[in-house]
Amino acid sequence: MDIRMPGMDGLEAARHITGFSPAPKVVILTTFDLDDYVYEALRSGASGFLLKDSPRHDLIAAVRAAAAGDALLAPSVTRRLIEVFARRPPEAAPSPSRLATLTARERDVLLLLARGRSNAEIATALFVSEATVKTHVGNLLAKLGLRDRVQAVILAYETGIVVPGQPPA
Repeated sequence: MDIRMPGMDGLEAARHITGFSPAPKVVILTTFDLDDYVYEALRSGASGFLLKDSPRHDLIAAVRAAAAGDALLAPSVTRRLIEVFARRPPEAAPSPSRLATLTARERDVLLLLARGRSNAEIATALFVSEATVKTHVGNLLAKLGLRDRVQAVILAYETGIVVPGQPPA
C-alpha cells in the first residue's frame, strides 16, 4: 500500500504511521542518502530504508522483510551504519549487562543474527528448527525492548558482542 500524507515529509509520515497500534511496518523509499536522514527514519520506526534507484527486486524484498517483521536497509546504508559503530569509542557503548536477561541460546541467536545469518542459517548452525529460531528472536527482541532485527544487530555491535572485522568465533 502506498500511503501519501500531504504536508508531511517521509520522516513525519513514518512517525505518524508507526504511532498506530499495532504499529504497521514502514519502508522508506527516498532519494536522500544522508546519514542523519537514515538515523531519524530508523528512530521513527521505519523497518526498511531504500534509495529510489534501488532495483525493483530490492524493493520487493524490503516489503516482504518488513511484512515478516524483519528489516532491510540499502547496502550502502548498512555499510555506513556499521562503520559509524565501529568508530565509536568504547566508553560510548552501552554496557553488555543489558544482555544479562538473555538465555545462553538467545545470546547465540543474537550473535548469529548480528553476523547477518537468516533464520534458516541460524537453525542449521544451532541444530534447531527454524520455528525455534523465530521463537528465540521474538523472545530476545521482547526482553531487550527492541522493535526488529536491525535494532538487535545495532545493539550487538554497540555492546561489543560483535566487533566489525573480527572473524566469527
